[in-house]
Amino acid sequence: MTRQPGIAIVTAARAGDPAAVDRLVAGYLPLVYTIVGRALEGHADADDVVQEVMIRVLRNLGELRDPAAFRSWLVAITVRQVRERFRSRPPVVELDPELRDPGADFTDLAITRLELSGQRRETAEATRWLDEENRELLSLWWLEASGELTRDEIVEATGLGRQHAAVRIQRMKGQLETARAVVRALRPPRCPELSTTLSGWDGRPGGLWRKRIARHTRDCRRCAPAWQDMVEAERLLAGMALVPLPPGLGSAFGRIQINTVPGTGTPAANATVAVQSGGAVTSKVLAGVLAAGLVTGGGALVYTYREPAEPPRPAAVVAAPEVSTTPAALSPSPSAVPTVKSPSPSKKATAVPAARSPKKGAGVWRFAGSKGALQDVGAGWYYDWGPNDDEVPGPAGVEFVPMIWGAANVTGATLRQAKAEGDVLLGFNEPDLAEQSNMTVEAALAAWPKLEATGMRLVSPAVAFGGDTAGGWLDRFMTGAAAKGLRVDAIALHWYGSDFSAAAVGQFLGYVDAVHKRYGKPIWVTEFGLIDFGGSPRYPSDAQKVRFIKGATAGLEKRSYVERYAWFGLPAVGDSADFGLYTDADSPTAAGKAYRAAG
Repeated sequence: MTRQPGIAIVTAARAGDPAAVDRLVAGYLPLVYTIVGRALEGHADADDVVQEVMIRVLRNLGELRDPAAFRSWLVAITVRQVRERFRSRPPVVELDPELRDPGADFTDLAITRLELSGQRRETAEATRWLDEENRELLSLWWLEASGELTRDEIVEATGLGRQHAAVRIQRMKGQLETARAVVRALRPPRCPELSTTLSGWDGRPGGLWRKRIARHTRDCRRCAPAWQDMVEAERLLAGMALVPLPPGLGSAFGRIQINTVPGTGTPAANATVAVQSGGAVTSKVLAGVLAAGLVTGGGALVYTYREPAEPPRPAAVVAAPEVSTTPAALSPSPSAVPTVKSPSPSKKATAVPAARSPKKGAGVWRFAGSKGALQDVGAGWYYDWGPNDDEVPGPAGVEFVPMIWGAANVTGATLRQAKAEGDVLLGFNEPDLAEQSNMTVEAALAAWPKLEATGMRLVSPAVAFGGDTAGGWLDRFMTGAAAKGLRVDAIALHWYGSDFSAAAVGQFLGYVDAVHKRYGKPIWVTEFGLIDFGGSPRYPSDAQKVRFIKGATAGLEKRSYVERYAWFGLPAVGDSADFGLYTDADSPTAAGKAYRAAG
């Protein structure tokens, strides 16, 4: 793990010590550069984003309440700037591979500077094939695997709950594994059939071609070995260093003017220092003046930035996270101080009361307004993939249903937490996927008696797909449970549709009917939605979501054997903005309004 400036340096920098500011920038710039470079792979604005991050950090350092939280705060600012850049600018057209400067491509830079070879090089090359949202998460998880960040820091930076972060990371790792197989398959000499498949490919990595190439490798006897003998990514990344700054980025970062002002407001001293060795992110970085004004009277350090070539940007005030020793109670990721929304009389006057149904629920992870959104949407129940509601407490009258997510959660302490929450217990989450709870049928059956011993009503493990398939994971689990005399009271299932047409409603309800017909037990649909995980577009339009929600929920309400259903998911913030239901406590998306009316 890279040695970075400690609390003493952060404290001194907050107090206006120029040398400490210099060391702080120099010590953390490689971390920021690695996150941004990997998240914005191939994006021409990566250098500018690094610049913006460091400026915001310096500008708002005085708002950091706890110096021990500096790294988490820094990473959260970095993630937010990456997201803002994606939202504010169209994607950059990639250069022809023959014309690309190796130093401008982060993957090439990482391979060259870290001297990567073998499966480490292969993994780095595979990152080019990840979807945009997964590259952001990869940039953080990669640093966790190499020992540079902790899982708690990832949770804070992304604003995800711990369970949702685990789910997202596992899915990202699954896509990375697929991308590694693609990289292997593309190495010369290529399979002739694969070359035929690639006849229309322009040579640029992308989700659609990743999916096509991966499908070929699974079906082709010659290409199938591409999936074999893969060393786990965590083992490959363990101990890997941060990507060094390229030679051209090593000059002075800029000049910082420290203006010390006592409580009276009278300037007492001025000091100017050049921040060295951290690196100018590009030749145009800090073409103007970076000035830091220290106001000691109120105990706050306020940094301002002005650049003569452009109009001054408004200073953003970043609220620092509070440190907690309990992972489940981590404070939200640092963000700009929220503006208070003015009441909208017309909105309140025309709001349609939510349809309330004991069946209707949602998968929820932590976000501002979760409790109010659960109340507003008319949910009868919810869950957060965890054994208790400590991370996402709900409103009175809305039932929380605990889950035992995977094998590691089958402990006496966790089961006691779950039992204290209610009478129903959800089984393992997508055990049929390696990137989820990843349990064999035999392991799940061996652990099931411990869940049964709680005396709670038990809902089966929720498979990702194939719940109606003879010989599939769920079918073998239910057969084994019957043979061993184990109790399973209801069936959980997940469904995601990649067909965004009107036919999606029938496809979904047909699957629900087929699962019920096979097992003859009540059904809990604990995740459903429209997402094409491997194609483009990944998400449907608002009109398509509304149409699907109306038809699907009407069908679920009519089916007496469907006891519960939960949309994935309630928050529509960050990376869930395209499929979630609420942006805050009382602001539903178009999909949220449709779901609110369901029941």
